[in-house]
Amino acid sequence: MSFFGFGQSVEVEILLNDAESRKRAEHKTEDGKKEKYFLFYDGETVSGKVSLALKNPNKRLEHQGIKIVFIGQIELCYDRGNHHEFVSLVKDLARPGEITQSQAFDFEFTHVEKPYESYTGQNVKLRSVSYSYFLRATISRRLNDVVKEMDIVVHTLSTYPELNSSTKMEVGIEDCLHIEFEYNKSKYHLKDVIVGKIYFLLVRIKIKHMEIDIIKRETTGTGPNVYHENDTIAKYEIMDGAPVRGESIPIRLFLAGYELTPTMRDINKKFSVRYYLNLVLIDEEEPRYFKQQEVVLWRKGDIVRKSMSHQAAISSQRFEGTTSLGDVRTPSQLSDNNCRQ
Repeated sequence: MSFFGFGQSVEVEILLNDAESRKRAEHKTEDGKKEKYFLFYDGETVSGKVSLALKNPNKRLEHQGIKIVFIGQIELCYDRGNHHEFVSLVKDLARPGEITQSQAFDFEFTHVEKPYESYTGQNVKLRSVSYSYFLRATISRRLNDVVKEMDIVVHTLSTYPELNSSTKMEVGIEDCLHIEFEYNKSKYHLKDVIVGKIYFLLVRIKIKHMEIDIIKRETTGTGPNVYHENDTIAKYEIMDGAPVRGESIPIRLFLAGYELTPTMRDINKKFSVRYYLNLVLIDEEEPRYFKQQEVVLWRKGDIVRKSMSHQAAISSQRFEGTTSLGDVRTPSQLSDNNCRQ
């Protein structure tokens, strides 16, 4: 028997009504492992039952109430222990009393707003069901509560951007190097293909290698407590050898093979996730030259579940990204976006 009189006397389970048909999605946990969770979208109803199974049918279960909560929360690494909830919905399942036999309680959260995508990164853990959003069933007791949680994953769907112009920039070192590169779009869905070209207008240094990197940048905190984390998601070799003036090199980079998320800007005014294409040139004396260009990533939402509400079906994530035209610069003008190391 448990010292508290209840520790091992009941088993609690959360069951979704559409568990057999609902799609599952892989999601990275805090320790870097990948596990599959039930997948939901913004506006979908979350319903099911909380099942209580008494281990000893001859004993009564006294409680101070039974409830289930749908929670979405953010936990920042520099603020461990403080969970910032952006969604919290409560359903009372039973008033204080006794349970004399195993039974189940139905619940339904209708058209639940799930504004942010589930995300686990270096600095941030967006939690809704353990990592992003989660259901928490609680049996209140005088000495110790019995709690059961169930994690889910939320994906945010987007419509095609209204404006998606090409990106063209120039980068160079005065009287030494002049390169023009162009990407076909500024906004890409997660299964898209980046198509572009690089033109060598002037080459007077001995370039031996060129690559494009996909860089993810996480920004957390506000004011003086702002933290940045850069992670190189992919490296794509464009050229191995010296280019000549007038040469044109095509780029074709498939995004589907990489672990990417949609671009996130100022989520709950606490963090952002942005992506950059980083063009890197290395000459024979090993100095590195690079130029970064931000691109917006979004999740394609052309297939919508029948159970989704009309609001969820038409919801879209708005983007505010702009493209800029780089200038040919002298070595003294090279900065973080165009520098020599």
